[in-house]
Amino acid sequence: MEPFRVHLFVCTQQKPEGVISCSANGSLAVLDQLDREIQARGLDGDVQLTTSGCMGLCDEGPVMVVYPAGVWYRHVQPSDVREIVDVQLRDGQPVSRLVWNDAPAMKAMSVEHRQKVRAAMAAREKAGVLPEGLDQMIRGYMPSRCLLTALELDIFTATGDGANAEQIAMRIHANARAVGMLLDALVALGLLSKSGDDYRNTPESARFFVQGSKDNQRNGLLHTADIWHRWSTLTEALRRGSRVPMDRGKAPDWTRNFITAMQRNAKDRAGLVVKALGTAGVRRILDLGGGSGAYSIAFAKASPDLQCEILDVPEVVPLAAEYVSKAGVSAQVSLRAGDMLGDNLGSGYDLILLNAICHMFSEEQNRNLFRRVRQALAPKGRLAVQDFILNPDKAGPVRAALFSLNMLVGTEGGASYSESEYTEWMKAAGFSEVRRISLPGPTDLIVGRAE
Repeated sequence: MEPFRVHLFVCTQQKPEGVISCSANGSLAVLDQLDREIQARGLDGDVQLTTSGCMGLCDEGPVMVVYPAGVWYRHVQPSDVREIVDVQLRDGQPVSRLVWNDAPAMKAMSVEHRQKVRAAMAAREKAGVLPEGLDQMIRGYMPSRCLLTALELDIFTATGDGANAEQIAMRIHANARAVGMLLDALVALGLLSKSGDDYRNTPESARFFVQGSKDNQRNGLLHTADIWHRWSTLTEALRRGSRVPMDRGKAPDWTRNFITAMQRNAKDRAGLVVKALGTAGVRRILDLGGGSGAYSIAFAKASPDLQCEILDVPEVVPLAAEYVSKAGVSAQVSLRAGDMLGDNLGSGYDLILLNAICHMFSEEQNRNLFRRVRQALAPKGRLAVQDFILNPDKAGPVRAALFSLNMLVGTEGGASYSESEYTEWMKAAGFSEVRRISLPGPTDLIVGRAE
């Protein structure tokens, strides 16, 4: 049975650098071009495009197989894709110049490859060589640090439409030799291109990392650079049991970078939260630690009858006001400076939001906050917590477990928490009908109704 008229398999097996593979020969670019062409021709309903692991034919890659016809292609390049779509997918005829139909040779090559791989794995195991996956995990900070440094120095903006290392170094007030080394590493990582002595942004880096571009995300990503410095204290934080005091110099842009980063995350999730919670019966919302105001803005746009109030620390409120004004919902969204852990929250709210907040606090702080939230809600009002939710044994998911360490190095007592913990805290505070609402992505909702 074949649910699609045509099913394409493209090998995208990743292998260590220097090892021949379809991905090293450009299969990811072929896959991307195939996807674009299939969409452009309106063939999504007829054609299933699937990645595959190693087929054992690495020397002939990129390799692609077309079913149910059983046609094998080798040495496929992005420039071949349009012809494959026109001839193979539309007309049902193979592109003869790319077809590989020597079945005995293909089988022999695949078997030989399998034997070599097994022999190599056995030799590495006998020698006690560190597995490739572990080695990559240990060295994973290197490409991350290259990119974060490039963002801190605004190298992609300095590169502009093209420049050499000396010109870029002069623009960012850095050493030309050292800058050249970083630029070459960025080329190796696929974030810049190089022709002679000149460097240029790739389409991706020009879109996301250059100041003035429509989708520039540099400012928000600088918050990740700040976090990187915190993570370097993890060993000492484990000895202490909480974050290590650091003098980050209180850079004037720190808060703005943080809120920009939160806005980047929140704007993608705000619509999901509004849809999951709904607006029926909701007239007043308190958005605790509302940050950029993305969630209040989304609720205000979903219902013109809603009034939202954002409570956040004094340095954040002016930044949130900018986002609210730009969204055109100032008449529905008000802002108040204060401390959610100590200040009066108010009363009569139909919905109180804690989006990406609870992980900053200790268990006792969250228990106290939930009790105070309960008092601020109208009868049958709801508390909605959106956060990373740990498994019952707290050993996953990966994002939630790693984020818990992020709170260890960044807060006095914060952490990621499990569904059972949130449920117990809510019930102890006087909430009923506590339930979890799964959302796409790394965070979920825990919602309780005031009794």
